[in-house]
Amino acid sequence: MIEEDVLRRFLFEDLGIRGVWVNITASWQTAKHHQEGPENAQLLLGEGLAAVALLSATIKFNGSMIMQIQGEGDFKALVAQSTHDRNIRGLIRSELQVTAGTLSEMFGNNGRLVLTIEPDDANPYQGIVALDGNNLADALETYFEKSEQLNTRVWLFANAHTAMGLLIQELPSKDLDSKEWERVQLLANTLTETEALSWGSEELLYKLFNEDTVRLYEPEAVQFKCSCGRPRIERTLRALGAEELNSILAEQGKIEVNCEFCGAHYQFDAIDIAKALNEDNVDVSSDTLH
Repeated sequence: MIEEDVLRRFLFEDLGIRGVWVNITASWQTAKHHQEGPENAQLLLGEGLAAVALLSATIKFNGSMIMQIQGEGDFKALVAQSTHDRNIRGLIRSELQVTAGTLSEMFGNNGRLVLTIEPDDANPYQGIVALDGNNLADALETYFEKSEQLNTRVWLFANAHTAMGLLIQELPSKDLDSKEWERVQLLANTLTETEALSWGSEELLYKLFNEDTVRLYEPEAVQFKCSCGRPRIERTLRALGAEELNSILAEQGKIEVNCEFCGAHYQFDAIDIAKALNEDNVDVSSDTLH
């Protein structure tokens, strides 16, 4: 039986290899409900959300992990975010029609992948790589090769109903037998899209790796949850400065903000803006409204 909206870590007990499996179904349907674009853009969003959930399980942190791909091709932007407790959200921006091709071709020659960690109690840090390979899984493998220097393989699949991801990675503190690594990744590489999207974690791991001792850890729930809110929007507005905000108020009488991730609508009048600016002791004096 397939598990929906679940992430599960696993460990090859006799090898220096760990892994993560994830399924997103209802959480992805909710995320893409707020996004527009052709079918292949929606499927890429599903892969991106599965990917960032996988990646968030490979490090210990409290906060958010954000994966961004930007380009000048038919695809303009992909943003996928996961918190340490597997709250995911994402967006995709593309032309109405996206020409098939490699990931780098669809995002354009100058496309790049940026992975940012935003811990709750430390400064953000990020890694940036060019978009190499045919698909998102290839690009992430390149990221790990160049940024983390860890043998890592990633498989991502999505259809109209569900998306899933599988990651295997060498343990940083172990001496990995290259022949064993080659064997495990060759077994994982036999996974087909139909199998990936219809098997649960236990069935998948057994059918792929039944000759190995694999420890499967307890399931972790994955859900769509947007982190927007009025306080966060106010912080963003304050960054624009009093002069810019007062200029918008003078022209439009109010400031309206729509969340690109969940579609929530926020409206601020002059009193709201003055209050928000005063919370940061911002000088609200401006000649714009006089």
